[in-house]
Amino acid sequence: MTAVATGRPARRIDPGALRGDFPLLARTVRGGRPLVYLDSGATSQKPRQVLDAVRAFDEQRNAAVHRGAHQLGDEATDAYEGARATVAAFVGGRPEEVVFSKNATEAINLVAYALGGATLGGGTDPRLVVGPGDSVVVTEMEHHANLVPWQELCRRTGATLRWLGLTDEGRLDLSRLDEVVDASTKVLAFVHQSNILGTVNPVDRLVARAREVGALVVLDACQSVPHMPVDVAALDVDFAAFSGHKMLGPTGVGVLWGRYDLLAAMPPFLTGGSMIELVRMEGSTYAPPPQRFEAGTPMAAQAVGLGAACDYLSALGMDAVRAHEHELTARCLDVLHRVDGVRVIGPDSVEERGGAVSFVVDGVHAHDVGQVLDDLGIAVRVGHHCAAPTCARFGVPATTRASFHVYTTPQEVDALGEGLERVTAFFRR
Repeated sequence: MTAVATGRPARRIDPGALRGDFPLLARTVRGGRPLVYLDSGATSQKPRQVLDAVRAFDEQRNAAVHRGAHQLGDEATDAYEGARATVAAFVGGRPEEVVFSKNATEAINLVAYALGGATLGGGTDPRLVVGPGDSVVVTEMEHHANLVPWQELCRRTGATLRWLGLTDEGRLDLSRLDEVVDASTKVLAFVHQSNILGTVNPVDRLVARAREVGALVVLDACQSVPHMPVDVAALDVDFAAFSGHKMLGPTGVGVLWGRYDLLAAMPPFLTGGSMIELVRMEGSTYAPPPQRFEAGTPMAAQAVGLGAACDYLSALGMDAVRAHEHELTARCLDVLHRVDGVRVIGPDSVEERGGAVSFVVDGVHAHDVGQVLDDLGIAVRVGHHCAAPTCARFGVPATTRASFHVYTTPQEVDALGEGLERVTAFFRR
């Protein structure tokens, strides 16, 4: 299972009707050209409902949550905790299992540093102790946020980092799964949907192997939670991380969902105010999760905005979101196939893939492709997409990536194809 199958036929999304909710999409760029925004994999645009929720919090309820002994403080706390409950329901979790973080990168670091802290602090819970002779397994398609923290954990504890390789099509090579994920594996951390290849990984098979060897499973859900139905309980993972700004929400807020028994056994990542239970000069004890992992004044307005984003997506229906992006992805692959000299990096079909489509243009650097497209008003991502090892695997220094969301229209995908025709014509003169 890679996502939740609801069994209901998906409603259709009319992106043209939705675009009125997204004020930024009405602006023009580059001398009055209409903006064609195909960079939602990097950050998505925000609907008025999210912007209004953040503004209403700041204008009417702004106060320090969990602290003020006054009505405003109570209202701010209620809004913050209400957002936590909304986010938890959106991914099939419980509120006490949702930790707000600055972003998904911090959420993954939280797990990695907590495991390191448990190990170096003489922890006795064998699930959390990682050391020499143990291994941490990732994949070759991880973005840096789900690679570097595990490299650091291994460096600090003496564990060994291993990884699953990729097929030439851009899917996980599972032929050595039982060899790479073995009895030494303490953590299996992998991306649900690749931010560069678009590949949707087989969570069920990977989790099954992790359970066989007793490894913890950490799911990087940054590119799945915003684009498809995801139920963390059904996926049977131990932790999942995602960002608010990629799912129509504000920047500055991310989520770590974790199984409560594991969160309760983990030491804190950051220490200070708001995460304590009892403080004496000789030492302190810590609050239960999720407050244990939310030291300092939290990002209350951003959390409220993220809750509004969940409500917006829920009203559309995540089955409908996935179906819409499936159609856009199929159209994009078809458009790219018709442009001479364009090669897709990643699965060349829509099977088990999402709407992040990377490609190279023969003889043209990705930055030049991006510049020509930008001159036409088309915003795409170029570079290694914070996944440099993945680019190295395919022998390219960089790619151009188009990525979609609910407001993306088929006509914008067609505009990409027309822009690429301009690119190839310009550089082959």
